[in-house]
Amino acid sequence: MRYTLEDSVVVERSPQDVYALISDVTRTGEWSEQCHACEWDSSARGAGATFTGHNRTPVREWSTVSTVTVDEPDTRFEWTIGTSGTRWGYRVEAVGDGSTRLTEYTAFSETGEVFFREKYGDDADDQMRIRLVAAAEGIPATLARIKVIAEA
Repeated sequence: MRYTLEDSVVVERSPQDVYALISDVTRTGEWSEQCHACEWDSSARGAGATFTGHNRTPVREWSTVSTVTVDEPDTRFEWTIGTSGTRWGYRVEAVGDGSTRLTEYTAFSETGEVFFREKYGDDADDQMRIRLVAAAEGIPATLARIKVIAEA
């Protein structure tokens, strides 16, 4: 069950301001549907740096370690979750007079399928569907929260 999802919102702030916000993983809990806290694993920043995200839903809690794969200031910030290889990120693009199109995206690949089949066995397809629905519903909600925070 491979998938790629994305959605966008226009934020009435500069690309620099939006990028500074979304690339600060310690603020993720302010807008994420599932990730209630993040911290950097060391003083390293940029591509190759790692951070731990603490996630929860009504039925479970878990933590993941992610690696920043792309850190292009004012343009793109992306990370990969270590266990499943799922890719998440944001693209930042100037539009109009001082506004920014912010796009959040995710890609669940063959690596994720293999991980889920090994971890969940016969329940893997249901577990992958749960993640797909959560991402499809979570991305627009996350973008709406980021917009409110950035424009405040």
